[in-house]
Amino acid sequence: MPTIPRLKEKYLNEVVPQQMDKFHYDNPMQVPKLVKIIVNSGIGEGKENPKALDEMADEIKEITGQKPVITKAKKSIANFKIRKGMPIGVTVTLRGDRMYYFADKLLNVALPRVRDFRGVSSKSFDGRGNYTLGIKEQLIFPEIDYDKVERIRGMEIVFVTTAKNDEEGYELLRLLGMPFSK
Repeated sequence: MPTIPRLKEKYLNEVVPQQMDKFHYDNPMQVPKLVKIIVNSGIGEGKENPKALDEMADEIKEITGQKPVITKAKKSIANFKIRKGMPIGVTVTLRGDRMYYFADKLLNVALPRVRDFRGVSSKSFDGRGNYTLGIKEQLIFPEIDYDKVERIRGMEIVFVTTAKNDEEGYELLRLLGMPFSK
């Protein structure tokens, strides 16, 4: 029998009843839930150094457990010396159990490893209950070997929820364990 991710169990047993009480939902299906997590990293030097793109793709694959897609420029930008169709980043979309495992690892292992960590900003919601978190270095994840990293790169992690507004999205992520700053 496959095991249920710890965070999914917490969502079903703790978050749903608390959300139903707070927002007065009639049906458990009304309670906001995580739909997907998107991990994205733009690589500026990808045009001069294609190896950097492969390295970042390998690192994101190690972190998420899923092979990333290489993103290409949608239009040419002369100031950045970018032509349409050039590879400029990597992205991966996590759903289901993989999403819950990644979120659990991010919230309980990776974020506490950030130096001088005081919590994440609660101002990064988009108005529809989705949350974006920027990370300055990939070294906070335990899978990344410090000695093999050639260049420290950041990434963007987007939590897409079914929440109708930021208040519901904030409460969902807070109850799942997101360490928001006071």
